[in-house]
Amino acid sequence: MDYKALAQQTAQEILGYYQDTSGWKVVKNSVRKQVKYISRVWFLMENKSLYRVEGMIPESTSKLSDFLFKPENRVRWDNSLKMYNMVLKIDSDTFLCHTITQSFAMGSISPRDFIDLVSLKHYERNMDVISSTSVDFPAYPPSSSYIRGYNHACGYICLPVQENPTYSKLVMFVQTEMRGKLAPSIIEATMPSNLVSFMLNVKDGIKTQKISSRRGYHHNGHSSFLKKK
Repeated sequence: MDYKALAQQTAQEILGYYQDTSGWKVVKNSVRKQVKYISRVWFLMENKSLYRVEGMIPESTSKLSDFLFKPENRVRWDNSLKMYNMVLKIDSDTFLCHTITQSFAMGSISPRDFIDLVSLKHYERNMDVISSTSVDFPAYPPSSSYIRGYNHACGYICLPVQENPTYSKLVMFVQTEMRGKLAPSIIEATMPSNLVSFMLNVKDGIKTQKISSRRGYHHNGHSSFLKKK
């Protein structure tokens, strides 16, 4: 498989989703007043569910991209994951990872595992795209321990906020097949809350990282989420 070509194709898909601002339906609003945090989840229905998540993160774009892209500390801040390991390094900006999720929806959705191709692309105007998509990798076949899920083109877009370059706009796209015997209503009822939690995990993870590096942090931001239909 030409992983580099697939990574480029996936990044272009993510850019296309970002540029398409029509047809999204708000499915969840959330407010976290103590950090002036507002979030919205939008949904787009094509042949599969596509969620769009947007937020303002108090970190420069380069540092935020680095934080999201590097796998070594992912499970320390992302509470949705049990494991996130690089299993094949293709080059400095592209790798395969094996992910195992936590159970959620009060245990009604059991852990899933995924094999994803992850890539970081730099674009003009200091915009970064971190894309991922599931692939078959013979060294890590599905096992009886977990249901093997599948991620269609997913990823993050990180770009600086013009008025304040110490903040970044983070836009996340998620379209996941959980597979197994799950009613679609369960997934649609729980996914928006999980996406809100993820954005909070990013913000809290950035906060912890700054505290550990210089023992001081100012936590503030605004976030929003979309789903297209």
